[in-house]
Parts: sequence; structure tokens; C-alpha cells
Amino acid sequence: MSSSPTPWLAYACLALSTTIVGSYLGLSKLLVIVFPVFLLAGLRFGLAALMMLHWLKPAADEPPLDARSRWLLFVESFLGNFLFSICLLFGVRSCSAVAAGVIMAGIPAAVALLSRLLLGERIAPRVLLGIALGVAGIALVALGKADAGSTTPLGAALLIGAVFCEASYVVIGKKLTAHLAPKRISALINLWGLVLVAPLALWQSFSFDFSAPSLPIWGLLLFYAGAASMLTVWLWMTGLKRVPAARAGVFMVFLPIATGLVGLLLGEAMSWQQGLAYTLALAGVVLATA
Repeated sequence: MSSSPTPWLAYACLALSTTIVGSYLGLSKLLVIVFPVFLLAGLRFGLAALMMLHWLKPAADEPPLDARSRWLLFVESFLGNFLFSICLLFGVRSCSAVAAGVIMAGIPAAVALLSRLLLGERIAPRVLLGIALGVAGIALVALGKADAGSTTPLGAALLIGAVFCEASYVVIGKKLTAHLAPKRISALINLWGLVLVAPLALWQSFSFDFSAPSLPIWGLLLFYAGAASMLTVWLWMTGLKRVPAARAGVFMVFLPIATGLVGLLLGEAMSWQQGLAYTLALAGVVLATA
């Protein structure tokens, strides 16, 4: 029996998606300083919705959306866009940097667990070892950072909730890619994100001075909307279509790696501990995908 060819293009899409996310995280901090959180989210989803209007049309061979698909699209956006952001933003306010990093390092393992429970995926020992190396690498990065502030039980619980929201996003996305095109999934879950955050965004908009942000900030916002809601989601769903969810979860390690590389470009030094952490994370990806 011949084995199926290695989906290198799918792997590249997954890696590029999380790499872009890690790269723009630092830039998004500039936007949070200028815009209130919910208003920023509403502007992001709104601008992306305009960019993706032509992605809403179904392909000629695509079946009509049934009630189950509509429900999955809503849950995908509610957990992956709305609830994840809330848990993450409010969780990091009540957790130390070390605790937050270590908890978020559990995303690949949470993806593996849910893919086994909800999708019935059989996870090979080699993939499990790759996941373990990836988690260890991310956790080591977090432990190498300075601890700032105390951790409360509520903060830790919120971050654990964020981990499982992100894991659910991967698993539900795997179900959706079975019969929907990645571009249409991206556009539809973005619309749900806009609907969910719109009331809070409108509330914050009433007290915001829209003449205050400079032209470069508006340009950065436009880039952020296109990258966060359009490009990275499409790349992720495209890769996820051909890769088991548990294996795809390993590619989450590229997020902190990309963030670290951006730091190097900005003049930050890399410690031996961080170098070892990134080596472990990359070894995990190689082991899980070889």
C-alpha cells in the first residue's frame, strides 16, 4: 500500500499563517495604545469584511449551507474570535508573563486532545512526541522572560479558557474545511466576529476621537485587518484542509518563534535559553511532519 504524498504546500500555509500572526503581534500593540480594545476589534472585522465581500459567494460545486454548517461557523467565530480575545486580554492582566506564556504553550496539546475526542483522529507516537517538544519549546521561551506581576486563579482560568478556545477553533475549522472553501470560511467567520463585537465597539466609539489617530496609524490598522482577519485565516484554513488537526496544532510554535525573530531585527539579544527553546520547537515540527 503506497503512502499519501507529504502535503508540503499545506505545511507551508500553516507555518506562514502562524508566522505572520507572530510578526504582527508586536505591531498590534501600537494600535491598542491608540484604540480601545473592542473598538479596535470592530474596526478590524469591519475593514476585513469589506475586503472579503467577493469571498462570500459560494463556488459552483459547493453545497448550500445547512443548519449544522451555519452553527459551526457561528461557534468557530464565537470561540476563535470573540471569546478567545476576551479570555486572552483579560487573562494576561491578572497573570505574570511567565505564567501566561507557559499556559498558552499548551495550545498544541489541547488541539491534540480535542482532535482525538471530537474528530476521532488517531495520533501517532511520533506526532505526540513532536507536540511535546513544541510545548516544551514554547514554555522554555516563557520561562526565559522576566516575571512581572502576580498570577490570580481567575487570570489563570481565563488563559486556560483561551487555550481551549483556540484549540476548538482548529478542530471546528477542520470540520468546516471538509465541505466549504477556505476563502468562504474566512469571510463568514469574520462576519460573525463583526456581529458579535459590534455592540461593544459602538459603545466605545461614542467616546473616541476619530481625528486623533495619525495617517500611519490608520494605515497600520488597514494592514492589521487584512493580515489578522483575511490572510492568516485563509492560509490556516487552506493548510488545515489537507492536514490532521492534531498535526496542524504543532505549527502554533511558529508564533513565538516569529515574535522572537522580530525582536532580533529590532535589536534585542537572544539568550542561550531562547535559542534552545526555538530549537526544541522546530524539532517538534520536523518530527510531527516528517
